[in-house]
Amino acid sequence: MTIPEPREASATQSALSDIASGDGPVLERLVAMNLDSFENSGLDDRTYFLVRLAALVAMDAAPVSYLINLGLASEAGVTVEDAQGALIAVAPVVGSARVASAAGKILRAFGLAAAAAGVEEEVAKA
Repeated sequence: MTIPEPREASATQSALSDIASGDGPVLERLVAMNLDSFENSGLDDRTYFLVRLAALVAMDAAPVSYLINLGLASEAGVTVEDAQGALIAVAPVVGSARVASAAGKILRAFGLAAAAAGVEEEVAKA
């Protein structure tokens, strides 16, 4: 039995680093998919992002997904109250545990954003 050789660590690390920093073809394709999705949805900005929030809750998305989508939603005029309303609306369908999980991930996402902003400030000062 032949055991496959692992991929070169530096290439894998480089690809993951590119994705994490917002570079690379994967993220470019994701942006293009999102633009196509919005244009083809026929929804106004606010409704589009509230539907996306509901989908993120339903699939138990990662904190970074909430960070990206809620950041864009905020730019589109979605308020904290709108987001809370969406969480309340989906709770009977997805369950309270899923909504509680989403709320925790949203808080973590904004904590990560605040930490990243703090690092950027420190780098700018240096």
